Amino acid sequence: MPKLDLATIPRHKGSGYPPPFDGPCAERVRQRLGNAGGLQDFGINLMQLPPGNWSSQRHWHTAEDEFVYVLQGELTLVEDGGETILRAGDCAAFPKGTGNGHHMINRSGAMAAYLEIGSRSPADVIHCSDIDMMSPSSDGRFLHKDGTPYAGA
Repeated sequence: MPKLDLATIPRHKGSGYPPPFDGPCAERVRQRLGNAGGLQDFGINLMQLPPGNWSSQRHWHTAEDEFVYVLQGELTLVEDGGETILRAGDCAAFPKGTGNGHHMINRSGAMAAYLEIGSRSPADVIHCSDIDMMSPSSDGRFLHKDGTPYAGA
């Protein structure tokens, strides 16, 4: 059985967002379980989100389904339609192309952990709902919505 050893999977702190958009996600920690297991069609990340941190900028995907499953703690899911509390055992699904910007914030006083699962479509473009930013999955660059790259990105 191809069991993964979590202790050997690299932990990546922060995000790739350009400043100042990286700040709210600065303390999040991601372990790329799908990559560690050699998966190619979809990704699975184990995310640790300390109090006060965001999972990401609020965003939606043009060509990638996304799913989260909360393992530990409490998170506030923020979407276009409002906020929902997610606790251990809760899950949420975000179909591609809906335009429903979403992210999670840890407003509790304890660490939260969740699985983040998504398809790996190279045709996907991530659109940020609240800021002037998008990112094509084909190259991972962060661009203004008019297509110009962020300085230094």
